[in-house]
Amino acid sequence: MNVYGMARAFHEAYGIQSVAYAGAELAPTRFSKIVKINQVEGFDHDPGFTETLIELGKNTYNDPTMKYLLIPCGDGYAELLAKHKEELQPYYTFIANDYSLLKRLINKVSFYEVCEEYGLPYPKTFILTPELLTEGTFKGELPFDFPVALKPANSVAWLSVDFEGRKKAFIIDDRAEFEEIVSRIYQAGYQYEMIVQDFIPGDDSNMRVLNAYVDENHEVRVMGLGHPLLEDPTPGAVGNYVVIIPDENEQIYQMIRKFLKEIEYVGFANFDLKYDARDGQYKLFEINLRQGRSSFFITLSGLNLAKFITEDLVFDKPYTETVYGKADAPEAKLWLGVPKNIFLTYAKENPAKERAKKLLAEDRWGTTVFYKEDLSLKRWILLKRMFHLYNKRFKTYFHTKEG
Repeated sequence: MNVYGMARAFHEAYGIQSVAYAGAELAPTRFSKIVKINQVEGFDHDPGFTETLIELGKNTYNDPTMKYLLIPCGDGYAELLAKHKEELQPYYTFIANDYSLLKRLINKVSFYEVCEEYGLPYPKTFILTPELLTEGTFKGELPFDFPVALKPANSVAWLSVDFEGRKKAFIIDDRAEFEEIVSRIYQAGYQYEMIVQDFIPGDDSNMRVLNAYVDENHEVRVMGLGHPLLEDPTPGAVGNYVVIIPDENEQIYQMIRKFLKEIEYVGFANFDLKYDARDGQYKLFEINLRQGRSSFFITLSGLNLAKFITEDLVFDKPYTETVYGKADAPEAKLWLGVPKNIFLTYAKENPAKERAKKLLAEDRWGTTVFYKEDLSLKRWILLKRMFHLYNKRFKTYFHTKEG
């Protein structure tokens, strides 16, 4: 989804076809003429990643008059690029954080330590380690009441863990359920920390998502805030936004802008936050060191992400000011990752939904994958089926989360 969103942004801005390399191909990029997929076995880990890119840099992408812009679109690729940036710099144009900073930010335990250090609000958090288990589960006291959120600190290791009831993240209502799930997690072979957090009350519409691009001088060139109205309820995709309207919040913008500059961040960044009505604060859940999978919502509303990175790294356009996304900009559009009927049926009734319905009625909406310049019959059928399957997923898994 992220790859297609970036390829579409490049096609809209410059009319070019992107080239992607990956360990596997998923539905959003199939039958596309705007992105050419090259599937390389073992590309998503060492040494395949570096060996493939160096070989391509020597033998394929080797025109000295060209700049070959390299953009990671997943957590694993962002980490690999940061780890091997010195080896890849002779061949490609890219921006990547220092590996030491990346490691601090991608691990949720150390990320919350960074939040503490820089005064950023985050939910009350307890770190559960394997050493704290008794008889295979956690018998100690938590520093806050149920319900709690439970998620892995090591999201890469979590991908290879499988057990009955596995989810991307859990919302747990009572002690018995908590002990049962913790027991299953560690019996399944997961050996890292789990994050236990005070569950912030409220449904999906209390969430906010922010995407930014930061240049080599740590100047934030663009920030766009989104207001998610609905999330995917499927266990393996919990937390993935499927409906977003453009938003703005000066407090969030300046808080995150200051933070990114202070930690000397570079490249794309994606933050998840939730509004806590108990103290009136927006609290950070995590940072992704890349664009979010739904980040096309910014491009859709007039802030083309491909242009910001290209103007910086390819055209060497100097920084002049930060461009902020606006809720009511003339280009503002509703972003949908599901069929309209799913949004209308399942999103909570509130003023934000009314605003989204107004954008729909004015035909000011769009998706990442349905792009009129790239809709062959085969692709159109595949995407219609992909969207249609959400009906069953929501019918099976959706339940309200009032907290």
